[in-house]
Amino acid sequence: MVKIKVVNEVTVSALGLKNVKTTHDRAENIKGQYDFVVSRAVTRMNKFMPWTKGKFSGSHKNDLFNGILYLKGGDIHEELSEVQSKHFPTLYNLSDYFKGEFFETKRVVYYRMK
Repeated sequence: MVKIKVVNEVTVSALGLKNVKTTHDRAENIKGQYDFVVSRAVTRMNKFMPWTKGKFSGSHKNDLFNGILYLKGGDIHEELSEVQSKHFPTLYNLSDYFKGEFFETKRVVYYRMK
């Protein structure tokens, strides 16, 4: 599939990442356990999180604890207030890393899951 090839070329190959599996599928269809689930915003976070239940590895081997990295845009504070989680989200503003108007309202929302 073209989308997977692009993701692999842009992220995995270009950054020299190891031990990465990319999949273009619905979250609820993915089998296995992972350190991170990375997604663009496909729905509200409180609906997405249950789809990832049971998909996180119990072993921790990264600087961040295992969890969700979710690309969101716009004012997300109301949406995040709907999430029932024992962990608070960390927001990474993409404008801190990339220049351009497009990135001004984009964030990566990180939720620790393990």
